[in-house]
Amino acid sequence: MSVRRWSIAGQLFALQVVVVTLLVGAGTVGAVLLAREDARASARQEVLAVAETLARSPDVRAGVRSADPSRALQPYADATRRATGTDFVVVMAPDRTRYTHPDPGRIGQPFLGTVAPALAGRPFTETYVGTLGESVRAVVPIHDTHGQVIALVSVGITTEAINRELLRQAPVLLGATAAALALAGTGSWLLSRRLRRQTHGLGPAQITRMYEYYDAVLHSVREGLIVVDRDQRVALVNDEGRRLLGFGPDAELVDRPVAQLRLPPAVTELLRSGGETHDEPVLTADRVLVANQQTTLFEGRPLGTVLTLRDHTELRTLAGELDSARGLSEALRSQAHESANRLHTVLTLVELGRTDEAVRLATDELTVAQQLTDRVVAAVTEPALAALLLGKSAQAGERGVELVIDPRSRLDEGFLPTGDLLTVVGNLVDNALEAVAGTPTPRRVEVFVGTAGAEVVVRVRDTGPGLDPSRVADAFRRGWSTKQRGRGLGLALVGQVVARHGGRTDVTPAPGGGTLFTVRLPIAERSGA
Repeated sequence: MSVRRWSIAGQLFALQVVVVTLLVGAGTVGAVLLAREDARASARQEVLAVAETLARSPDVRAGVRSADPSRALQPYADATRRATGTDFVVVMAPDRTRYTHPDPGRIGQPFLGTVAPALAGRPFTETYVGTLGESVRAVVPIHDTHGQVIALVSVGITTEAINRELLRQAPVLLGATAAALALAGTGSWLLSRRLRRQTHGLGPAQITRMYEYYDAVLHSVREGLIVVDRDQRVALVNDEGRRLLGFGPDAELVDRPVAQLRLPPAVTELLRSGGETHDEPVLTADRVLVANQQTTLFEGRPLGTVLTLRDHTELRTLAGELDSARGLSEALRSQAHESANRLHTVLTLVELGRTDEAVRLATDELTVAQQLTDRVVAAVTEPALAALLLGKSAQAGERGVELVIDPRSRLDEGFLPTGDLLTVVGNLVDNALEAVAGTPTPRRVEVFVGTAGAEVVVRVRDTGPGLDPSRVADAFRRGWSTKQRGRGLGLALVGQVVARHGGRTDVTPAPGGGTLFTVRLPIAERSGA
């Protein structure tokens, strides 16, 4: 297998083995060199101490002054050499002539080595190659009672003897080296095994390729993604997630606690709960999102949560328009059926010769419809809002609800964005129609749309059972609905528009029963005014 295709765990293990082996080897070599230097330093101290002891010995001084120094000193030198474990003890004349030597045949021959410092009265040590090979030696002067140098004594230990002592310590050093290698190798193997388990045995090329693919997918996918770890810190946010949550591409989000980020309250609530969520509607300042959240597990242990967000703003808008169109279509179909019945009645009256009654009946119907249209169009110059109110009137009539447009209503075009105005009025009216559904007659919804100072005021009152004051706060929360089934977003969308424009909402009990919703929105500045 090519080294490039090795798993990360395998490459790391091989690298650790090589590095540990080199480190342990370098440490062993260093320890050997240090031990060797220590042994030589110890040998220097030992030979110097023995040589100084001999130089101060009265017997040695007496032997040096005897008629035959060699006969007097050779036995003493041999006994000292054997007792101290040194390799040679040489006593010599100032002119280097040996009085003693381990090899009796070399007695009387010149001493090989440096003697000048000792002749000057200073003891010293050196490493020198003599007749016994390389050795660590000390040369010390022997003084008479007057301080004159009368002889020299040299004591030495051969390097071979020092090395033999080091070799006797080798098993301990090799054992420590082997133990260090075994311990490091075991640790590397355990680390490699853990890394293999965490990386699933993938190699660096595979992980790099996966990262490139996943990074490209995360940047290109049109669904927001937020990953939170078990400590409630953001681990990942893709580009779409930043856009949907209103953050710029350079915002620092990763590795920050969820509680410290200015996320929409609904998103913060989902992330902090950590529970599983499927197609949960979430409102931000200007969007309707659908959230799905799943807990991530590794070997049965939770690692955090993954939250995905899809933008359903346009879809919700289209769905609302479709519902309105469907309701209007049903109302028109019903009115067409009712109109057909009345037309048949008018025709029958004509055939019966009762033309006056036929004209009166037809005229009354046209007058009521035209009055409603004239009142709405005259009060509201915003064409889309006028059409919405006419459509809601038809829907209310189909449901048996009287929708009353306050005659004081008046709103010119351009005070607010059309879409926001339709969202507020349409959802408040729909909520009122739902509130009076199923209640005893008369069922009535009153609508006022106008201005007060620098604000657009929308008031919708119904004659329903009323809203519990304890549930007013829930009324504008996502997913809350007065319906028995389903999840309402209407009032939540109204709250979204109010928050975006910096307006306010009041929910109060209406006189005589029911609920009064009042929304106040600052008038937008008109361009070119």
